[in-house]
Amino acid sequence: MAELTSMTNIGKEMARKLASVGIDSSEKLAETGAEQAFLKLKQLYPQICLVHLYALEGAVRNVEFHCLDDERKRELKNFCDFLKK
Repeated sequence: MAELTSMTNIGKEMARKLASVGIDSSEKLAETGAEQAFLKLKQLYPQICLVHLYALEGAVRNVEFHCLDDERKRELKNFCDFLKK
């Protein structure tokens, strides 16, 4: 299993937070998906925000989060906004 920190956008702090919610490898993050991982993180760390969701999606896709296409960013923003309701 590959370490989370080997993934794009995932630093030590994010890897620690992911591990605390049961996501302890790059394979597990890819299997879980960005949105579900974000939901798990949001329950334990309510201060995480849309940028974290972008970073998770970028990690799953192996791209820098700022390189996500506009359509995907819009979908992720709608997801994040929905959680605020």
